[in-house]
Amino acid sequence: GRTQPAMSAALARLRSLLKDELLVRGPQGLQPTPRALDLAEPLSRALADIQRTLDFTQAFDPATSSATFTIGLSDHPTFALLPQLVAHLAKAAPDATLQVRNFSARDDSIDLLDAGEVDVTVGVPAAKTGRILTQPLFEECFVCIVRKDHPAARRTLDLDAFLALPHLLVSPENERFGHVDAALAKTGLQRRLALTLPNMYAAPLLIARSDMIATLMAGVVAASGHADELALLEPPLMLEPIPFVMSWHRRNDAHPAQRWFRNCVAGVAPDVRR
Repeated sequence: GRTQPAMSAALARLRSLLKDELLVRGPQGLQPTPRALDLAEPLSRALADIQRTLDFTQAFDPATSSATFTIGLSDHPTFALLPQLVAHLAKAAPDATLQVRNFSARDDSIDLLDAGEVDVTVGVPAAKTGRILTQPLFEECFVCIVRKDHPAARRTLDLDAFLALPHLLVSPENERFGHVDAALAKTGLQRRLALTLPNMYAAPLLIARSDMIATLMAGVVAASGHADELALLEPPLMLEPIPFVMSWHRRNDAHPAQRWFRNCVAGVAPDVRR
């Protein structure tokens, strides 16, 4: 560590260079100025990039590493993939730290990777760009759900019965047009939306307590904790499975620790409940 005089001298040089006090004394001790707060994030990213560069020259041993890995997860992988990843890292890299960042809009993953705020992301595919690399992890098929004692649960769900029901739409990006609506639009049909919400894991409970129907990924229903309160029905229209991919920035592609971490994420993907 540095001595107090050395720290004071370094702060004086920074103040002179940046023409700002940077730290001022307040009731709670030293407080950063607005200029210091503006500098904090870009300097943190720059230092992280330098640390990654230095780490690249060192052999990576997960058994002894105290590295921090940061993963960006959309809603579903947080529940479906994260428990397996945490369990794996606890055994393979017991001294490592896993940091999780959540995102909703699919293209937010690109922003997180560009800024160096995460090492990898897992979610539905974002817009294609040459600087972002991807690897398929798993797919989720759709099921329709109603409460277990719903009249629709007593028979095969046909398209007319499907359209006659009030629908719940899960829309993480707050759109009113989902996969079901796109499939219906191809034949000139539309459904009645009774409720839209951004959090897919709230949907099963809401369906179990209402007369609505929802079309959700099967893995969401399985992991929600409410599957025993619901009747699962085959959707009466063709819906393509939803792919989930791991994404990372090209600058980290050959980094030994990063490559090891990506292999860990890919390795637990087959254990996702579907």
